[in-house]
Amino acid sequence: MKNKILIISGDPNSINSEIIFKSWKKLKVSTRKKIYIISNLNLLKSQFKKLNYKIKLLKVNNIHENIDTHMLKVLNVDLKFKNPFNVPIAAASKFIKKSLNHGHSLALKNDIKGLINCSINKSLLSKNNIGVTEYLAKKCFVKNNSEVMLISNNKLAVSPITTHIDINNVSNAINSKIIKNKIKTIQKWFMEKLNKQPKIAILGLNPHNSEFRLSSKEFKIIIPVIQTLKKEGTNINGPFSADTIFISDYKKYDVIVGMYHDQVLSPFKALFKFDAINITLGLKYLRVSPDHGTATDLIGKNKANPKSLIQSIKFINNFIK
Repeated sequence: MKNKILIISGDPNSINSEIIFKSWKKLKVSTRKKIYIISNLNLLKSQFKKLNYKIKLLKVNNIHENIDTHMLKVLNVDLKFKNPFNVPIAAASKFIKKSLNHGHSLALKNDIKGLINCSINKSLLSKNNIGVTEYLAKKCFVKNNSEVMLISNNKLAVSPITTHIDINNVSNAINSKIIKNKIKTIQKWFMEKLNKQPKIAILGLNPHNSEFRLSSKEFKIIIPVIQTLKKEGTNINGPFSADTIFISDYKKYDVIVGMYHDQVLSPFKALFKFDAINITLGLKYLRVSPDHGTATDLIGKNKANPKSLIQSIKFINNFIK
């Protein structure tokens, strides 16, 4: 039975060690026993010590070691770090990629319940500033940009059609195929995993949907895609204007799909703050992450909120049977 939860410690220059510790302290013993973390043992020890956190770590050689222990089990990434809270860019990048690649390989073997990665500075993954969503989608050979970033809690989910790209590139990145593929991925996931036909609202790209001018993306691309999806049985409505749907109408839907990252994530976070997790749909395995960044301004201050990581762990623990 696959009952292991795999956590990648993520960016060493971050609040990750703090939220890992705080989450660990709040978890049930039965859940702790399932957790393995991909990190560097000495790095974690040094960071915990500097933060004055008391936690027992155990280095394990592989995830198949069936160890019944209360200690935090560490699958060691063998690198050396001089300053635990100021790791050079090249070393941090190497560490993150090795950790993600190892987690990806273990997840492909289907021996774990799911993969959680803590926050990562996207610039350390690629010069193109891609995120973990795109990084793992590429490793899983996902075709047609059908991978989906779904930010979710038990009240609502939001998803951007384009993810980590500059705003001036958004319009050119939107086309019928990418919208249709991503919405189909969302629908499939809800029906297969939650046994539910989701109610989906889709937003336009421009303010007031460009008043639906004939030359607009709304008229030329988004509306025809909605009509096609409706004919195929998708429960989808729109396009709605982004400046009003999050007042109250969002409560009528399971998923709000926007055209770009901040169009849906900013209002979602204003509504729900840390009560959310980031789920990647379309991969060959279940991957989630806390819905926040590295928060370098909070490093060492003991102010980081662990709620999103705790929610990520509970989601994987309860979701896959």
